Amino acid sequence: MVECPGRSPTAYCLHTLFLDDHDDRAWKAATVADRLGLETDAVSSIRSRLKERVLVRHKRPYWAITDDKERLQDAYQLHRYHERADEQYGAERLEELRPDEMEDVQ
Repeated sequence: MVECPGRSPTAYCLHTLFLDDHDDRAWKAATVADRLGLETDAVSSIRSRLKERVLVRHKRPYWAITDDKERLQDAYQLHRYHERADEQYGAERLEELRPDEMEDVQ
């Protein structure tokens, strides 16, 4: 079983793992939100991002994890890479970026 990395798992990770662990059926956003203790709006936002990455299937009003297990494993691997980079180098803080001080790249 895949686990969410870090001490405080993200709602995105918890939601994805929930769908993966319960891949035998499809779920309504409100049901998942209730089971995970999340806001329904948060679950809807997460599902939109998962849909963009083709990690969920959707037939209104139900959602299920993709049948493409290789794609799903690739997504988990990418998430682990990002978590390790954050641990090693620190998380990016967009408010600290100063694009006006950066050189143009051609």
